[in-house]
Amino acid sequence: MTAALRRSFDSLSVPNYRRYFTGQVVSITGNWMQTVAEMWLVVQLTDSGLAVGLTAALQFLPILLLGAYGGVIADRRDKRRLLMVTQALMAIPALTLLVLSATDVVHVWMVFALVLARGTVNAIDNPARQAFVMEIVGADRVVNAVSLNSVIVHSARIAGPALAGGLIAAIGVTPCFGANAASFVVMIFALRAMDPKLLHRSPLAARGRGQIRAAVAEVRRRPELRIPLGMMVAIGTLSFNFQVLMPLFARFTWHGTATTYAVLMSAMGVGSVAGALLAGARGRVTPQLLVLSAALFGGAQLLAAVAPTEAFQVLALIPLGAASVTFAAGVNSSLQIASQGELRGRVMALYSVVFLGSTPIGAPLIGWIAEVAGPRWGLVIGGVAALATAAWARLAFARAAEPDAVRAPEPDRRRPAPAAPPHGARRLPGSRLPTGRRRAERPLPSAKRAS
Repeated sequence: MTAALRRSFDSLSVPNYRRYFTGQVVSITGNWMQTVAEMWLVVQLTDSGLAVGLTAALQFLPILLLGAYGGVIADRRDKRRLLMVTQALMAIPALTLLVLSATDVVHVWMVFALVLARGTVNAIDNPARQAFVMEIVGADRVVNAVSLNSVIVHSARIAGPALAGGLIAAIGVTPCFGANAASFVVMIFALRAMDPKLLHRSPLAARGRGQIRAAVAEVRRRPELRIPLGMMVAIGTLSFNFQVLMPLFARFTWHGTATTYAVLMSAMGVGSVAGALLAGARGRVTPQLLVLSAALFGGAQLLAAVAPTEAFQVLALIPLGAASVTFAAGVNSSLQIASQGELRGRVMALYSVVFLGSTPIGAPLIGWIAEVAGPRWGLVIGGVAALATAAWARLAFARAAEPDAVRAPEPDRRRPAPAAPPHGARRLPGSRLPTGRRRAERPLPSAKRAS
């Protein structure tokens, strides 16, 4: 095994992280199976791009509204115990969809309601999971661990849609919901199997007012937090809408089936895994990496948008997946490292708000545009937004890095008056004494004037 490859998997040397990694692989694969099944079920029920966008929006609307408070809860609680509760609660909507689909009584409003319920629990689960990574591996390995988490997510993006596509084509959407419900059981066992004594616990935040405002103030004060989050606001809203666009490409652009949808998602997943492994081998994140990955992300979206054939688009989605995960993992890692211990949950909650919580704004908009003008325009808008964000971030990072010596110093209005020279000292030409001293040294009026 080469040194670079060893660095890519460094966090797996931590026993607790190996257990967490295994549970996440199964759980997120199940989640992708359910996501594909939900989107395809909505397409079947409505044939509407707007409805697909609303489904994605409802999944992440609670993160937009409640995600910051979810970060407060994560900072106040034992994250391992909190995650065991949230994982159990997230199994309930999956089991409900399993029953509704199996009995053939499902309607689109029911899908909307259950997606919203799952998203509400996820508003607490997501910031806790984001912040828990640092507690498992420590600061030295957090960049590698975040990248491996991206490997999990995007490996699941390959396996989940592939499994879901096969099951939907052979049987229907129902087994996908059952598989996701079972996957939460595996994650709960993985969390229980961890050794709590080996965790790098952050201090728990005390109850008090203004805890969300404190996190926002910290982000505004520090450019290493403010600029990456600003990048994610624009790119998260307009560029990360693949779960809306890919089923529409499969159905309306390529006139395919659920298998076509699975192939498109799997192609993105292949590139995402490669990008995540490369990010994990680097071990650090720089502003240049964030700017470059955002620019590559935008260019790859434009390439996929103009693909003349399905095969060409499948190939174009591979670099698109690599650039997307490099950017997202880079922002995540930089925030993990820069945020303070007791604020980390809230800072990562703000990351979730701008990354996932922006979906309720972007997904319906991109879904409507895709329905009216075609799915290609959804990718065009995302590509242009990513390129514009990269240009803005380059300028913002450059301004933040300017040395203090270059900036004009502010005048010191409290500067004391210069000291008077000693008695009898000779003054230099052009020098001035304080006003009071000059007055004291004026010659007395002459006797003639006095008279």
